[in-house]
Amino acid sequence: MAPSNDAFLAACRGRSPSRRPIWIMRQAGRYLPEYRAVRAKTSFETLCRTPALAAEVTVQPIERFDLDAAILFSDILSIADAFGIEVRFDPGPKIERPLRTAADVAILPPADVAACAYVFEAVRACVERIGGRVPLIGFAGAPWTVASYLVEGAGTRTFRHAKVLLWSEPDAFDHLLHVLAEATAAYLEAQVRAGADAVQVFESWGGALRPDLYRARAWPHLRRVLVRALATGVPVIAFVRGGEAVLRAIADDLPEGDLVVGIDHDVAMSAAVSIVGRDRVVQGNLDPMALFAPRAVLEAEAQAVLDGACGARGHIFNLGHGISKDTDPEQVAALVDFVHRA
Repeated sequence: MAPSNDAFLAACRGRSPSRRPIWIMRQAGRYLPEYRAVRAKTSFETLCRTPALAAEVTVQPIERFDLDAAILFSDILSIADAFGIEVRFDPGPKIERPLRTAADVAILPPADVAACAYVFEAVRACVERIGGRVPLIGFAGAPWTVASYLVEGAGTRTFRHAKVLLWSEPDAFDHLLHVLAEATAAYLEAQVRAGADAVQVFESWGGALRPDLYRARAWPHLRRVLVRALATGVPVIAFVRGGEAVLRAIADDLPEGDLVVGIDHDVAMSAAVSIVGRDRVVQGNLDPMALFAPRAVLEAEAQAVLDGACGARGHIFNLGHGISKDTDPEQVAALVDFVHRA
């Protein structure tokens, strides 16, 4: 059943929507008091693994704001379950046995995405809970981004262990990204079968690698995921955070089809459109910190994004990264209203 609000899907496919669609990365999360009320009663792991709870928090922002899409509440490291890798959150992700060597990578078992069945059940629960009001976006982390956590064992600023594996054990590094790409593609395909109307792939740490290194060693694996996801027939959003240099490095090798290019806030939207081409649909890219600015400044910053995107084939308004947990929900409501009126 097609959602009654099809502005997001129309924009993804380069058609003219009834209004400029907007959704917000991490829109279901800690800045919402209703989310905090649910989270106070359960752990993050339980929230992700309980389809009814995941669906409840997925729809919270849809019920509060006039957003044009919902995004599944989950985590990019849920895919680790397909390999039997235990991840705990304390509060950030922690992997007890990081994949630091070629031997560690070699003993990875074959991926079994059925171990992520709770994610697919959550997609079905979200679809039922949304009731056809707006499209649902599924998602996954890109191979390099997921690998960086699995190798480092936690979040990092330096990516030392991941880079050492890339340089000292190139075959093991490529094998790790290959198996992650295959598992991620199957994971996204299963989300689409469960009812996701579109999917986004998050390359949150694309900028951690030098642009030429990213293009040569990480991008081919993400590109394979995107091609497989596009073959499902739903729109696919590729969000590669890394600024203008990384965007330029991959712009001439983007897959064809209903691929939306997510733009981070380190790139002027007008420059991004010039880099990826006017025949592309773009998404983004308001600096999340603009939501802390006075209302007039917030609107001016949002208008600059809208103006910058005017030359693209289509545009979906979003932030240039995830919303801050300290954001005032009233600012979000004002932003959504402004984008729809602009």
